[in-house]
Amino acid sequence: MGYKAAIGISNKHLHLSEKDIETLFGKGHKLTPKKDLVQPGQFASEEKVDIVGPKRTLSGVRVLGPARKETQIELAMTDARTIGITAPLRESGHLEGTPGCKLIGPEGEVELDHGVIIAQRHIHLSPEQAEEAGVKDHDVVKIKVEGARQLVFDEVIVRSGPTHEREIHIDTDEGNAAGCTPDSVGEIVK
Repeated sequence: MGYKAAIGISNKHLHLSEKDIETLFGKGHKLTPKKDLVQPGQFASEEKVDIVGPKRTLSGVRVLGPARKETQIELAMTDARTIGITAPLRESGHLEGTPGCKLIGPEGEVELDHGVIIAQRHIHLSPEQAEEAGVKDHDVVKIKVEGARQLVFDEVIVRSGPTHEREIHIDTDEGNAAGCTPDSVGEIVK
């Protein structure tokens, strides 16, 4: 039996820099936590923005906190195609050479020249959990998801560190393909 973890399905969302938070929501604005996420210190905020692409706009997209060094927009491939952006598959934070978009908030707009990605599927593990699973940071593993639409996700990046907690992150396209539900679990297979 392999190492198991809950599956977290990531809907479209974005992470904002302090500067972009102030531009979109007003001088001195701080993100308002709505719900804590599984990853320690991270939260879904009350704040939402519109993401404008060449073809369409995605309205009311949730901002995740806390603020980051650089603004990053994470979309599923379906979302990116819908708004007319060809976004690359990337690990979080690897934004060089990515397309941009316009963000519209209640107090202003931001025109980004880069920052839109389709997030590479990954599994978060603390160092102790990674050791227990027999993997280390940046290993690449396969994750088996059982159920009516059973499948194996290949090329899943291990992200291990002291601020990580056991959870598999896939996007809505991937979750739908596997027939995932809120209680779905994945297993590392060798």
